[in-house]
Amino acid sequence: MIKNDLFLRALKGETVERPPVWMMRQAGRYLPEFMEIKEKYDFFTRCQTPELASEITVQPIRRYGMDAAILFSDILVIPQAMNIEVQMKPNFGPYLPNPIRTQKDVDNVVVPDVTVELDYVYKAIKATKEKLNNEIPLIGFAGSPWTILCYCVQGQGSKTYDKAKKFCFTNPVAAHQMLQKITDTTIAYLKQKVKAGCNAIQVFDSWGGMLSPTDYQEFSWQYIQQIIDALKDETPVIAFGKGCWFALDVMAKSGASALGVDWTCSPKNARYLTGGNITLQGNFDPTRLYSSPEKIKEMVTEMINQFGKDKYIVNLGHGILPDIPLENAKAFIDAVKSYKA
Repeated sequence: MIKNDLFLRALKGETVERPPVWMMRQAGRYLPEFMEIKEKYDFFTRCQTPELASEITVQPIRRYGMDAAILFSDILVIPQAMNIEVQMKPNFGPYLPNPIRTQKDVDNVVVPDVTVELDYVYKAIKATKEKLNNEIPLIGFAGSPWTILCYCVQGQGSKTYDKAKKFCFTNPVAAHQMLQKITDTTIAYLKQKVKAGCNAIQVFDSWGGMLSPTDYQEFSWQYIQQIIDALKDETPVIAFGKGCWFALDVMAKSGASALGVDWTCSPKNARYLTGGNITLQGNFDPTRLYSSPEKIKEMVTEMINQFGKDKYIVNLGHGILPDIPLENAKAFIDAVKSYKA
């Protein structure tokens, strides 16, 4: 049994004494202990070495005592497993030297045996579970098929993902084949993560907000729905679409246990759009962590009051930024842990 099950209880919609808290990208770049490891090992070595990935996962828990840990990994381990080369370039980000641009490229993409190609992830989960010692739950994650496709076609990060969108709109048959291959791989991958010990799963649709509401349903949401359908009976699933407030009403009927909300949607609107019955997660603007600790505490308390303490998980509206002062991250977590309704 997990000793602190606040996060799992909130996912079930149970009444809690205070909402649980964790931070997207909490295992990483703002922590000096993470930077020490980063100086010694390149990015994918950190992801692919279970001892390193598990150590990075528990670092923020030791420092701040969040209510859930999220496995240190990356959404781009999926295309790597699908025989697509992915590099992580310092001061640049993801780089895919051979982007997917044609039907032939899609035909060459494999749906791998995830138990072989991604075995290092499951080993990292087992190592992390040992370190966590049933104190708190562990979250596993994957990128949405659309978000993965964006990187695979664009070849790198982008503000517009124009090449990815062009591919979908000029070659929809190939695009849907590619999205289905990613979806099939992701479902198999996440099922194995649950078997290895993850207590909940989050699907990150980081670039869903690049699409119009109509295109979102066609090229993104229907594939996320497949993932939710495949996993919801095995584990709680959190769906997070950045910039996708327009789809919250559809998402709320999906069978997901919770929905992530970014900072562009107010708590009141998020509750209204989702019908008020589903657990919500979010939605503190990560750049607001540059504010003073006193201001952070005041804003976090106000945010909880607006969402309500039940059916709510406190989080940022996207990942924590690399230069956030440590005491400010602490102020964010402590404000939740000391919350009184």
